[in-house]
Amino acid sequence: MKLFQKDPPPVDSVLPIGEKQVNEAYNILLSYKKGKQNLERRVIENEQWYKLRHWDQMRKQSPTEVEPASAWLFNCIENKHADAMDNIPTVSVLPREAGDEKAAKLLGSVLPVVLEQNDFESAYAAVWQDMLKGGTGIYGVFWDGQKCDGLGDVSIVPMDILSVFWEPGVTDIQKSRHFFSVELVDNDLLEQRYPALSGKLKSSQSEVAHYLYDDSVDTSCKSTVVDWYYKKWQGGRQVLHYCKFVGETVLFATENLPADRFDASVNGWYHHGQYPFVFFPLFTVKGTPAGLGYIDIGKNPQEYVDRGNQAILKNLLFNAKPRFFVRGDSSVDPADYADTANEIIRVDGNLGTDSIMPVPTTGLSGIYLQVLNQKIDELKETTGNRDIATGGTSSGVTAASAIAAMQEAGSKLSRNHIRGGYRAFRKVCLQVIGLIQQFYDLPRSFRVLGEQGVQQYLQFCAHDLKREGRSPLFDLQVTAVKQSPYSRMSQNELALQFYSAGFFNPQFADQALACLSMMDFDRKEFVERTIGQNRNHFAKMDRLEQQVLALWEQLDQLQSTDRKAQAAAVLSETLPMPPKVKGKTDSSNNLVTKARQRVADATAPR
Repeated sequence: MKLFQKDPPPVDSVLPIGEKQVNEAYNILLSYKKGKQNLERRVIENEQWYKLRHWDQMRKQSPTEVEPASAWLFNCIENKHADAMDNIPTVSVLPREAGDEKAAKLLGSVLPVVLEQNDFESAYAAVWQDMLKGGTGIYGVFWDGQKCDGLGDVSIVPMDILSVFWEPGVTDIQKSRHFFSVELVDNDLLEQRYPALSGKLKSSQSEVAHYLYDDSVDTSCKSTVVDWYYKKWQGGRQVLHYCKFVGETVLFATENLPADRFDASVNGWYHHGQYPFVFFPLFTVKGTPAGLGYIDIGKNPQEYVDRGNQAILKNLLFNAKPRFFVRGDSSVDPADYADTANEIIRVDGNLGTDSIMPVPTTGLSGIYLQVLNQKIDELKETTGNRDIATGGTSSGVTAASAIAAMQEAGSKLSRNHIRGGYRAFRKVCLQVIGLIQQFYDLPRSFRVLGEQGVQQYLQFCAHDLKREGRSPLFDLQVTAVKQSPYSRMSQNELALQFYSAGFFNPQFADQALACLSMMDFDRKEFVERTIGQNRNHFAKMDRLEQQVLALWEQLDQLQSTDRKAQAAAVLSETLPMPPKVKGKTDSSNNLVTKARQRVADATAPR
């Protein structure tokens, strides 16, 4: 990843990070790689299972055998991924102190725009795909100095677990002594970027394990570029340092920078002091930050399902095509007999009844199909991908409320995984805020949505977040964007229910606000604000009407007339009172509608 606006200064042997330190770091990288071999082997094998190429691992006979590859596991992964995409997270920034409310509101408007500009949805989808298949998804949160025409900006990218290395035995990567990110780069591009590498690059064994690609990938003209992150104690606290090297050549090192550049001698590479990687494991395992995926827990029943299908299909092919025994002294030519296009078959001599006999076959017992279906059910139960979770119903279940209850109970696994994804997203946002506080030293313009969806343009820089010379701390609240059609439908139905219950009648504003205080739904603040505004407008109208009638009463007294009643009638036509609506909710929200609403939120974290 390009991190600099200009080429770094030349490095010589007197600097803290040189050839000796790089060689030591490389040896550490090799030891980390050795401790990660089993994980890499498992991830590569899982990728083959996802591509329905698992017969490469299962094959024990001739490759010409029938090899059915059913997609039960593939369907499980795609359904879990669809649940995740229906609940893409968004973030709200909350202050920890009363004096930080303005900064929190400003950051809360800017942070979603930064995520959108980084196409976070694509990174979110890729990380979830890696997590479901291999067991671990990884976000990389970097500062890219080449973005915005050299001004620089945050970059959020999905990372391949095969290209990163950490200390074996740690569960939290932030506790690893070192962390490495490795990438293969074309030699000519490296020489263009770093002229000091000219003539020093040569093809070598890559440290990165590779997937079994369908295409032929040539790495002979590529070199391994290592991003080395490590932590040191400086000034009484732990800081993060960074070094980029190829072979024995140092391309960049924070410890080699002058003291005034990035203030690396005090705060390190990133001031938040964390490795810029966020791990998202599916099923956690002790002693490693990586987890197990659905392929790991489902490949065994999937294998027996495919082997059972193989046996059944072989039996099918054996019995479906007629086969015959032909005596050696038979007068029938087997080739003529097998050619169904021949209308006449010549026979030399007499044709005996035993000259040609059909090969007897044995039908397949129903117990085999029953066992196969049981293995399919086992796979569904193991992966939490039962029919009810994918829109199907069990035999005899027709009631909408029963279907909704079964779908909600069947979505517990998805909700649990999505909660884990939100925890990872919160860590990503905290690192993004740290980079904003560190690098947004110049004002930037953002287009944000203000109250009631009005577009606004605001200037923002890191100085706006500081108060009394310090950077404030914020709390993050993560919720779902909720983009599924069911969720939009339930939101629209909720608005109609509010209207039918008289929530927007200003006469019932106090009761409506009291009821809303006990509810939780999206855009609740907007509804409360609208009801409050209606109440204020109604109060102003009422005061205005009383003043007008008082003036008419004074005029009647002066002129001895009686026009107050006429004025009141005119006012009632000009400023009509809102109709009184019964406080009881309309009963049109029947059982089916309620069931649909529960299904809409079945996979949403609570």
